[in-house]
Amino acid sequence: MLEGAHEAGLSRAAPTQAPSQRGSFTHELRQLADPIWQAQHDHPFVRGIADGSLEPARFRWYLRQDYVYLKDYARLLAIGAARAPTVELMTGLATTAKATLTSEMDLHRSYCGEWGISPDELEREQAAPATRAYANYLLKTATLGDFAELVGALLPCLWGYHEIGERLAGEPRPAHALYARWIDAYAGDEYAELVTFGQAACENAAADLSERGRERVRPSFLNSSQYELEFWGAAWQAQPVP
Repeated sequence: MLEGAHEAGLSRAAPTQAPSQRGSFTHELRQLADPIWQAQHDHPFVRGIADGSLEPARFRWYLRQDYVYLKDYARLLAIGAARAPTVELMTGLATTAKATLTSEMDLHRSYCGEWGISPDELEREQAAPATRAYANYLLKTATLGDFAELVGALLPCLWGYHEIGERLAGEPRPAHALYARWIDAYAGDEYAELVTFGQAACENAAADLSERGRERVRPSFLNSSQYELEFWGAAWQAQPVP
């Protein structure tokens, strides 16, 4: 997802706490998933973005599949809004779903155009196996799990991209301008606000859970983290689309 300031209004609807501090539940989730997240940071696809050496064909495959993924991610957010226990969370998730379907996808189409990918090509793109498996997992969790599991499943995508963006922004800037723009989008303050919302939503959803309830959330976070890693791997291999 190439996100940024277009999540206008989200911060006004979102919880204001910054919950990923040491000792918080989201901090615990991040520590549990650390081997998976570190594998993402070390993945040759991510490293290729960092130094600008990634083959454009691989990145174009990623962009096309990310567009397919965005559609189901918007569905996940809409289901989350319908299931949210408070008006505050409903508003935040509904705002994010709307932004994803409008300005987010408009920005994605515009960015893809700079890579020579037309809107028609994006609409014709079919989900590759890794994309479909990830989306199916998210939607299954959203409909069959409880709300805390849903939020735990959606958080790795939001948070993981920001962490990658921040780390890459601290390294020498790639000469490839479009890769540099991708890094800037995920390292930026506007995207950080969206991550804070996701973390706060997870904290709020888990606050009243028993240990058994929290035990259901941990696999959701870990599984989505693994699917994120597998998505990078599919893009690196330019996995064929059926």
